[in-house]
Amino acid sequence: MDFTFMYKYYGFFVNGTAITLLLSFFGVTFGALIGVLFALMKLSGNRLLKSFSTAYIEVVRGTPLLVQLYIVYYGIPRLTGIDFEDLTLGIIAISLNSAAYVAEIIRAGILSIDKGQMEAARSLGMSHRMAMTNIIIPQAFKNILPALGNEFIVLIKESAIVSIIGIHDLMYNTDTVRGNTFRPFSPLVVAAAIYFTITFTLSKLLGILERRLRAGDSSI
Repeated sequence: MDFTFMYKYYGFFVNGTAITLLLSFFGVTFGALIGVLFALMKLSGNRLLKSFSTAYIEVVRGTPLLVQLYIVYYGIPRLTGIDFEDLTLGIIAISLNSAAYVAEIIRAGILSIDKGQMEAARSLGMSHRMAMTNIIIPQAFKNILPALGNEFIVLIKESAIVSIIGIHDLMYNTDTVRGNTFRPFSPLVVAAAIYFTITFTLSKLLGILERRLRAGDSSI
């Protein structure tokens, strides 16, 4: 393997990594926010909200991300008449996909909390919303942190698919370097090393956070 091309093309990998991190950050953030909303809708007593949330989660989880990406990329500009940037459409697709998985993770976490917690909070005069925000969800977050962390790591790796619609992320720029240098293998090794570094670092940080949360519980 020859990595001399890095002297000339290292900027491609730096810029691609920056776009990948940007895409993943907003995808994770919006996906988590939308996921919380759908989880609460699915747990609500409103049949319409529950049915809509269930249908959304099943459809998203039952179709490939690639198909969803194309639907967002071609569908949203036609429906809205707005010419969105490719990066924006990529973030929307990633966020909507992640939201369905996050919603199920959060729903399972909320259901894992003993019902007596809600009853005790309501007996103290808290509204259902206040009890859910201040009592139930914080406890559920500790239980679902490992699963949530795994979903975020998977999202970073799956974000490579946005290169198909022309977003200059790490994978797109890697393919560009492969074409320019006529080296089909070495640039892929560099990209794999960068993806591994990102996901490994995130995994370690989540592990530290999880241990601190457990330490906080044991000290109470």
